[in-house]
Amino acid sequence: MNPTLVIYLLRHGETEGPKKVYKGHIDVPLSKIGEKQVEKVAQFLKNYIKKYELQPKIIYSSPLKRAVTSAEILSRELLVEVKSKNILKERNFGTWEGLSINDIVSLYPEEFERWRRDPLRFCPPQGESTIQVSKRASDALKEILKNHNGSQIFITAHGGINRVILCNILGMPLENIFRIEQEFACVNIIEFYESQPVVKLINGVFWRDEYF
Repeated sequence: MNPTLVIYLLRHGETEGPKKVYKGHIDVPLSKIGEKQVEKVAQFLKNYIKKYELQPKIIYSSPLKRAVTSAEILSRELLVEVKSKNILKERNFGTWEGLSINDIVSLYPEEFERWRRDPLRFCPPQGESTIQVSKRASDALKEILKNHNGSQIFITAHGGINRVILCNILGMPLENIFRIEQEFACVNIIEFYESQPVVKLINGVFWRDEYF
């Protein structure tokens, strides 16, 4: 039996700038490597989706440059439109954005300890909690499920957004979000059978040379 809906949930490709810092809402572009990663993933997906009788419908994207560029690369290969959704933005890390974990421990020791004790409810200064991110990611997914059936839908988003979506679909406690890896330009595949979701793939990395 074919699924009634397939969602391909992607993380954007590698970005420019420092790698091990919290970028959140900082609007960094893809690096050249990141563009190549997404180009390879787009080629892989073009071949993969032929296995279903469903038709590619739309690409929903976070409005941040790294996600939009990833969506545009997919769009050129798959010939589907891109629609930006603010609700798919990465988590806002507030004053922690642009900082590494070591920077945060040094500059915000009390706040970091509160985050360590309560990672779900704690908000970085001027930022969002995990629960808040989970709520808007869930709202985005509900809207997509309501508006599409018999389709293949693509989402280009971020590690934080993808993790909470996958946790919620799998029924996992949000405390476990970092047990789900989300590499640059990875693919997650969720199939729906009469609204029942089945996660077929997590963190598929198809831009490596062994797939081509």
